[in-house]
Amino acid sequence: MALSYKARRRWSLVILLIGLPLYIAAALYVVSLFERPSILAELGVYVGLGILWALPFKFVFRGVGQADPEAGAPDEK
Repeated sequence: MALSYKARRRWSLVILLIGLPLYIAAALYVVSLFERPSILAELGVYVGLGILWALPFKFVFRGVGQADPEAGAPDEK
């Protein structure tokens, strides 16, 4: 079952406004449980986690910034 354009837009807002801050807080908490590694290793962990969160949601974000394909062409005056 494919999501409509409006549903994908709504879910993308929910993910970005609620899910992403929760994910950031959880990632910071998990990383703080271990001894602080070198700055390059820590940067690598945060970059990896930054990419990892978006992979499951690729289908939600795909095409959200484009015009609504279901609306058709706008009328020109």
